[in-house]
Amino acid sequence: MSEHLLNQRFLITTGIVALAMVVGLAAGFLTGFSPILMVAAFVAIAVVIGFFSSFETVILCLLLVRSSLDVLSDYQIPGLLALGIDALAILYVAAAILTQQPIETDNFWWFFLGWVALKGLWVVLLPLGGLGMDSALLSDSIREWIRLFSMVMVYLLVMQLKGKIPPQKLASILLLGLIVPLSAAALQVVVPLSMLPDILVWDPGDDFEIGARINGTLGHPATFSTFTLLFLGLTYWKLTQSVQKLPWLFLMGLLAFFLVASKSLTGLSMLVVFVFVLSVPRLNNASALIGAILLVGSVFVLFGSSEFGQERFSSLMNTPLLNRDLNWSRTILLSWRDGNSFNWRIAQWTFLVDAWREHPWLGNGIASSRYLTVFDALAHNDYIRALAEQGIVGLGLFLVFLWAQVLRLVKLMSAATRNGGQWTFCLFLLALLVAMMLGMLTDNILTHTTFFFYWWTLCAIAGWDWNEPPRPARAQLSSKYSVP
Repeated sequence: MSEHLLNQRFLITTGIVALAMVVGLAAGFLTGFSPILMVAAFVAIAVVIGFFSSFETVILCLLLVRSSLDVLSDYQIPGLLALGIDALAILYVAAAILTQQPIETDNFWWFFLGWVALKGLWVVLLPLGGLGMDSALLSDSIREWIRLFSMVMVYLLVMQLKGKIPPQKLASILLLGLIVPLSAAALQVVVPLSMLPDILVWDPGDDFEIGARINGTLGHPATFSTFTLLFLGLTYWKLTQSVQKLPWLFLMGLLAFFLVASKSLTGLSMLVVFVFVLSVPRLNNASALIGAILLVGSVFVLFGSSEFGQERFSSLMNTPLLNRDLNWSRTILLSWRDGNSFNWRIAQWTFLVDAWREHPWLGNGIASSRYLTVFDALAHNDYIRALAEQGIVGLGLFLVFLWAQVLRLVKLMSAATRNGGQWTFCLFLLALLVAMMLGMLTDNILTHTTFFFYWWTLCAIAGWDWNEPPRPARAQLSSKYSVP
C-alpha cells in the first residue's frame, strides 16, 4: 500500500475521531445544561442532512411542527428553529449559486426583504446613540430583528417549493398543523387544568377549573385565537373547493368553538371583520349572507353566555369610549386598581405616546415599548408600538407595508378567475389581513410568531400560477457534492 494512501486514510480516521470527540463533548455539555437542547442538536443535524437529500419533505416538516413549539419557549426551542431556518435558507442560496441552480422569488419577497433590511437601521442606530434608548436594549432589538428576518426566510424557503408541489396541495397539507394544537386545546377544555402538565397551562394564576381560557400549544390564548382564525379561513377555502362539504363544516364549527374558548375579545372582533369582508362579494347570495350572520351570532351568543364573556362586555362598557362619565385622566387612575383591561390599555397607550414625544422621528428603538412605561408590558396596540419604538418614520414604513399587502392581494384577485380556487384563496387572505389590521388596534398581533409563520407561507403560495402543472423535480443540490 502506498505511503500516500496510508497518509490519506490516517487523515480521514483522525478527522472522524476528532469529529466524534467534538460531538461527544457537545452532547455532554447540552445534556448537563438541558436534555431537550441535546435532542434539538441531533434533530438539527438530521435536518441538515435531510435538507439536501429530501428538500421538500424537510420544508413540509418544518412548516407542520411549528404550531407545536410555543409550549417549549422556556427552552428557547422556537428561537432555535428560527435560527435554523435562517441558516438553512442561507445554505440553500449559497449551494444554489455554486451549483448554478435557479432560486425562486417574487417581487413581493424582495419588497419584504427590503422592508426588514430598513428596520435594521434602528438596530444600528441604537448603540450609536441615535434613538431614545441606549445599547442596553441592543440584545432585545437584535432578537426582534432576527425574528422578522426569519419570516423573510420562511417565505423564501416556501418559494423553493414552487413547481414541485401544487399550491392547492401545499395549502391542504398545512391543515395537518392543527392536530397537536387542537388536541391540546381539547384536553384543556375537558380536563381540569390542575391535572395538566405545566406547559399546557398558560397562566398558573388562572382558576384551575374546567372551562378556563385555553391556548392549545400556542403559549397564550390571544395567540391561539389568531392562529385558530387563520385556519378557520383556510378551512373555509377548502369548503368552497370540495364536493364533500360536511367534514369541512364540522372542522369550521370546531375551530369556531375553540376560538370562543380562548375568550379573546380581540379574536372575536377579528372574526366579525373577517366574515364581513368574506361576505361583501356575495351580498347578493342570501344563503351565504345568512350563514355568515348565523356563524358570527352563534359565536357571540356562546361567548356572552359565559361568566367571563359577560365580565369582558361589562369592562368594555366602563371605558371612556362607551361611558361618558369617564374621562381620560380618570381612566388612567382607575387602571391601577379596577382590573379593567381596557382601561389599562388606554393608560398604557397614553404613556407610550408620551414616551414617543421625546423622540418623535425615529423613536426609542425596536422592542423598547415594554421598557417605556411603568407597567413593564407590551404595547397592546401595534400602531402605537411602531410609533413609540420607531417614531413617525417607522410608523410610516409599517403602514406602507400593510397597504402593500392589501394591494398585492387585490391585484392577484383581479388577475384570477372569479370564484376560482386562487381567487377565493386570495379573498380569504385579504379578509384575514383586514381583520388583522383591526386586531392590531388592541393587541400585540405582531408578536404572534406562529400565526405569521403560516401567514407568510400562505402569502408565498398565493402568487403562484395555480393552473401550472408540477414541473419535473430538479436535481437535488446534494448531487453536486456526491462522493464517488
